Amino acid sequence: MAQKVEICGVNTSELPVLSNEVMRRLFRRMQAGDTEARQQLVQGNLRLVLSVIQRFNNRGEHVDDLFQVGCIGLMKAIDNFDLGQNVRFSTYAVPMIVGEIRRYLRDNNPIRVSRSLRDVAYKALQVRDTLTHRLGREPTLTEIARELKMPREEVVYALDAIQEPISLFDPIYQDGGDPIYVMDQVSDPDSEDETWLEGIALREAMRKLNEREQRILHLRFYEGKTQMEVADEIGISQAQVSRLEKAALLRMRKFM
Repeated sequence: MAQKVEICGVNTSELPVLSNEVMRRLFRRMQAGDTEARQQLVQGNLRLVLSVIQRFNNRGEHVDDLFQVGCIGLMKAIDNFDLGQNVRFSTYAVPMIVGEIRRYLRDNNPIRVSRSLRDVAYKALQVRDTLTHRLGREPTLTEIARELKMPREEVVYALDAIQEPISLFDPIYQDGGDPIYVMDQVSDPDSEDETWLEGIALREAMRKLNEREQRILHLRFYEGKTQMEVADEIGISQAQVSRLEKAALLRMRKFM
């Protein structure tokens, strides 16, 4: 009793485990019309659903709801499983259970997404899986859009729309100590006094330089040009640009 955990009224500690041979016999009986065999297959594979819903523990959904949705995916897998294929039932069923739960989470997302956008996104995901199997690699967004005969931008927009939002308090790293949360990696540079003061100091130091030095630093560090490109634009040698740049930076450090 100490190990008893109930989900949707099911005592998970008492769930049966079926061998591969028993599973095959039950599938043959079910496909011959035996409804009791189907029920035994469902009951004997509920542990698969339990293992899958653990992946979605941090979504804030009630575990009973996820379990029920996962059971729908399990029943779909049982009804569509082909004994003639050389594949274990669990290999076939887990993606279907995961897909059913993901659809449920997307449809119940607090951020509402139009039906047409969701349809485009789901078609894109199906095409991605098809192309992955056909090409033997992950397809590009351009390839997916070409297969759908749609503009790439529309496919990107639809896929972005169904992405699950994350909480600022979701942990992204923990190594035995205090976890690092998403909010720890988010900052607003415009609101930081230190950055603001550094910007003022930088502008004041730039004003201490002569016009040519200012132009060299602007071309080098604001426009990202090479010393050779700066030399061509100003009309001096690359060695002179290098010397003037170093001298200007040294003077700025003194001022700052």
